[in-house]
Amino acid sequence: MDSYFIQRNCKGNPNCLVGIGEHIWLGEIDENSFHNIDDPNCERRKKNSFVGLTNLGATCYVNTFLQVWFLNLELRQALYLCPSTCSDYRLGDGIQKEKDYEPQTICEHLQYLFALLQNSNRRYIDPSGFVKALGLDTGQQQDAQEFSKLFMSLLEDTLSKQKNPDVRNIVQQQFCGEYAYVTVCNQCGRESKLLSKFYELELNIQGHKQLTDCISEFLKEEKLEGDNRYFCENCQSKQNATRKIRLLSLPCTLNLQLMRFVFDRQTGHKKKLNTYIGFSEILDMEPYVEHKGGSYVYELSAVLIHRGVSAYSGHYIAHVKDPQSGEWYKFNDEDIEKMEGKKLQLGIEEDLAEPSKSQTRKPKCGKGTHCSRNAYMLVYRLQTQEKPNTTVQVPAFLQELVDRDNSKFEEWCIEMAEMRKQSVDKGKAKHEEVKELYQRLPAGAEPYEFVSLEWLQKWLDESTPTKPIDNHACLCSHDKLHPDKISIMKRISEYAADIFYSRYGGGPRLTVKALCKECVVERCRVLRLKNQLNEDYKTVNNLLKVAVKGNDGFWVGKSSLRSWRQLALEQLDEQDGDAEQSNGKMNGSTLNKDESKEERKEEEEELNFNEDILCPHGELCISENERRLVSKEAWSKLQQYFPKAPEFPSYKECCSQCKILEREGEENEALHKMIANEQKTSLPNLFQDKNRPCLSNWPEDTDVLYIVSQFFVEEWRKFVRKPTRCSPVSSVGNSALLCPHGGLMFTFASMTKEDSKLIALIWPSEWQMIQKLFVVDHVIKITRIEVGDVNPSETQYISEPKLCPECREGLLCQQQRDLREYTQATIYVHKVVDNKKVMKDSAPELNVSSSETEEDKEEAKPDGEKDPDFNQSNGGTKRQKISHQNYIAYQKQVIRRSMRHRKVRGEKALLVSANQTLKELKIQIMHAFSVAPFDQNLSIDGKILSDDCATLGTLGVIPESVILLKADEPIADYAAMDDVMQVCMPEEGFKGTGLLGH
Repeated sequence: MDSYFIQRNCKGNPNCLVGIGEHIWLGEIDENSFHNIDDPNCERRKKNSFVGLTNLGATCYVNTFLQVWFLNLELRQALYLCPSTCSDYRLGDGIQKEKDYEPQTICEHLQYLFALLQNSNRRYIDPSGFVKALGLDTGQQQDAQEFSKLFMSLLEDTLSKQKNPDVRNIVQQQFCGEYAYVTVCNQCGRESKLLSKFYELELNIQGHKQLTDCISEFLKEEKLEGDNRYFCENCQSKQNATRKIRLLSLPCTLNLQLMRFVFDRQTGHKKKLNTYIGFSEILDMEPYVEHKGGSYVYELSAVLIHRGVSAYSGHYIAHVKDPQSGEWYKFNDEDIEKMEGKKLQLGIEEDLAEPSKSQTRKPKCGKGTHCSRNAYMLVYRLQTQEKPNTTVQVPAFLQELVDRDNSKFEEWCIEMAEMRKQSVDKGKAKHEEVKELYQRLPAGAEPYEFVSLEWLQKWLDESTPTKPIDNHACLCSHDKLHPDKISIMKRISEYAADIFYSRYGGGPRLTVKALCKECVVERCRVLRLKNQLNEDYKTVNNLLKVAVKGNDGFWVGKSSLRSWRQLALEQLDEQDGDAEQSNGKMNGSTLNKDESKEERKEEEEELNFNEDILCPHGELCISENERRLVSKEAWSKLQQYFPKAPEFPSYKECCSQCKILEREGEENEALHKMIANEQKTSLPNLFQDKNRPCLSNWPEDTDVLYIVSQFFVEEWRKFVRKPTRCSPVSSVGNSALLCPHGGLMFTFASMTKEDSKLIALIWPSEWQMIQKLFVVDHVIKITRIEVGDVNPSETQYISEPKLCPECREGLLCQQQRDLREYTQATIYVHKVVDNKKVMKDSAPELNVSSSETEEDKEEAKPDGEKDPDFNQSNGGTKRQKISHQNYIAYQKQVIRRSMRHRKVRGEKALLVSANQTLKELKIQIMHAFSVAPFDQNLSIDGKILSDDCATLGTLGVIPESVILLKADEPIADYAAMDDVMQVCMPEEGFKGTGLLGH
C-alpha cells in the first residue's frame, strides 16, 4: 500500500487514475484532520493571565507602553474615575444593544482599553480605535521614546481639566520629578538655578557599561571656560564657572530612557547602539538626590526591549512585573508569556538579531542584576512598605461594555464551534463518497466517458468546494473532443460519471463517440507533412543546383528561398495551434497563447512566402537582385506547402508602373544633382560656413545684413551634400522668426548672444542670390546707422521688420515658466574643497550651466526701458498679448542642444524636479557626498540657498545648473548636534498626528 501512495500519475495516459490526490482519503481518517477552522477556544484568555494587544502592522511600540501603563495601578484607577461624556449612549440603566460604543476622547479610549485588558474573555483585543484616535500611521515604525513623551504630555494636558484632584494630578504624582540647572561662578561663588520638571531621565549610554555610570554622567559637573564662559550678574562680566544638574525630587515611577537611537552624521539617519548596559533590580537613588533623608530606593518594574539592529525596523516587546503578584510577564503583542519563578529573564531576547561577529560578549551578571543590549527604557517603582491596592474595580458603565463584548465573543465561539462541526460532517461525507466512488472510477471493458484530470483533482482536494464539471476547454471547433486533449483527460466508468453529473452537474458529457474524427484526420495530415518536410527540403536544395532552361522557370524571392523550410514549419505549427484552440479557450493560458498567435500571424504577414518580390502595386518587382529563377519541379514542391503564394513564371514582365517611376526617379536624381551643384556654386561661403558676418563684430565694408533661419541653412546644406537622398529646398521660411503680428522676436543684443544659434547672417550679395534661387516669404534685415553730425559718437542698429516688444516679453516669460516647471532634469553639484573656489580649468564649464545667461536677465526689462543699441518702436500701437507656441515649437525643432555640460572633478549629476524642496535636494546631496543636511552650505551664481521649504523652481535652480557645495567641519559638541537634529532629520516623526494637537 505504501508503494501505491508514492506512485505518480502517468500524464498522457487516460487510463491511469493513480496519484491524482486520492491518497489523503484512503484508509481510516482521524476526525481532527477534517478541521479547517481553528478551535475558537484557542482565542480565549487563559486563567490568571493577561490580555494581549493586536499589532496593526507596525504598532508594537504602542502596545508595549499600553501594557506598562495598564499595570500602573494608580494610573488605571485614576483613569477609571474620569467621567464619561457618552451618556447619550445609555438609555435608563442599560446600554443600547443596537448601537456600538465609540469613545469620543483619548481618556475614554484609554478607559475602554484598560477595562478590556482587565476583564475581557479574549486572548487579545484590538486597539485600532485608540490608534486611529491618535492619527498614527499603522504601517510606519515610529520612535517609541518620542511616543511615550508626547502621549504623557497629551494625557497630562487632557486630565488637567478634571475637577477631581486625584485624576487631575495623576501624571505628575506618578511620573513627574524636578531638577535644577545650577551654575556657580568661580569668582564670587554666586549660584544661579533654573528649575525644570522631568517625566523621564534621558541617559547617554555610549561609553558606559553600567546604569549607575550613565546616571553619574547625566549629573556630572561641566566647566564653563574660554569662549564658553558664563556671564555673572553679580560680577557683571564673563567668568569661569561650573554647571551641573541637581535632582531635587523624584517621582513614584522613575522612567529611565536609554538613548540607544542616535543620529549618524555620515548617513543623515538614526542608528542603534547595540552596547550592553548592566542594571540592578534594586536602585538606590539617594546618592544622586540633593536633599537626603527621604526614601529613594526603587525596584525594577518594567524593561522595554527593541529587537533588531536598525533604528527603523525591528520589533518592540515589554517585560513587566505584575504589581499584585510580583511575577514577571513578557508582553509581545498578542502573545503573553509568564516567566518562571517570579524572575526577569532577558536571555532569549539578547540572543536575537546579533548585529555582527565582532559584537562584544554578554557580561556576567550577578544575582539581582541584568544586562541588555536591546533595552531602551527601564521603569523603576518606589519601594513602599504598603501592599499594592488589589481592588482596582472597573466602573459599572465600562463593565457593561466589557460584558457586552464578552457576549459577542461567546457568540462567536459558539458560531465557530458549529462551523467546525459542519466541517467535520462535510469531511466525513466526502470521505465516504471518495471511498465509494474511487474504486468504481476505472472503466475496464464497460461503457466509459472522459472527464478532465483537473476536475478530478479538484474533486479530491479537500480545501476547495467541488464545482460543476466543465468540459468546454477540451472541445475542438466542431464541438467534439479534441484528440490533443486526451492527454489531460481521464477515462472513467459510465457508472461513476452518472453519479458525478447527478451530484455536481455540468457538461457536456464526453462519451466514447465524442472524439472528433475530422480533427484526427487533420492531425494526421499535418504530422505527415511535418515528416515529409525534411525530405522535400533536400529535394528542393538539389533542384536549385540545376540551371533552369528555356521559359519553364519561376521567379522566387531569395529571402523566401533562404527561410522556406522555417516558414513551412511555422505554417504547420499554426495549423496545429488552430487545432489546439478549443473554441477560443485554453486551460488557464488562453490569453497568452492567443496573443502569441496574433503576434506570429503579424510576423507571417510580413514574411509570407514569395511576397518579398512583390512591388507596391502587387506585381513582380523590377530589381533582379532580390529574386531567383527556379525550375518547374522545385516550384511544384514549394507550392505544396504554400498554395497561396504569388506565382511569377519566367516570361512574366516586371511592373510597368515601377518602370515608369524608376525612369522618373533617375531623371529626378539627375535634376537634383544639377540643382545642388548650381546652388553650391552660387553660395560657396554659405555652404562651407566660411567668412560669415558677425553682429558682435560688425564688418566695416557693409551697413546692411540680412537674416535667415538657421533651420533653412541646415536643411539646404543637407540637400546640397546628398541631393539624391533629400528633396530640394524651395523656400526661405523666415516666418518662424516673426511673431503673429509680423514683428521680429529678437533684440540686437540677444542675436549676438543666446539667440545667435537660431539665425544665420547673410551678406547683401548672397541675399540677392538667395532671392533668385528660393521663394522668400519675409525679408529680415538689420541696418547700421551712425548718430551725430560731425563726429559720430554712437552707432545704432535698426531692424526691418521692427521688434514686437509685447511678444518678445511674452516669449521670455514662457521660457522662464518652462525653466521653473521641469521634471526629471539634470543639475550638477560641485563640492568646494578647503574653502577654495572652483579650479580655473573647470570654471568655464561651470559657467555654461543653463540657458539663462546674464543677457537673458537684461532682456526681461519693464515696459518703457528700451535697448539703447537697438532703436526700435512699436509705432504707438497697443498690441494684445498672444501666445508663442509656434515660435517655441520652432525653437525645439531648430535648436540642436548646446554642448552638454561636462562634469569635472568633485562634481556629481543629480536628477531633480522643479517642485521638490531644497530639503529634499539636501537629502539627495547627503547620499551622494555623505554630508549631513545641516553641514551643507549651498549656493548658485553667488546666491546662498537657505530656505529648506522653498522649491528648486522658485530658488532659480534650472536644468543644467551647477550648485556649489561647501561642507562644514563636523561638530564635536553633542549638545549642539541635538539642537539641529530636530530640524534636519529627514523623518517626519509624529507630524500630523493627534499627539501634537495639544
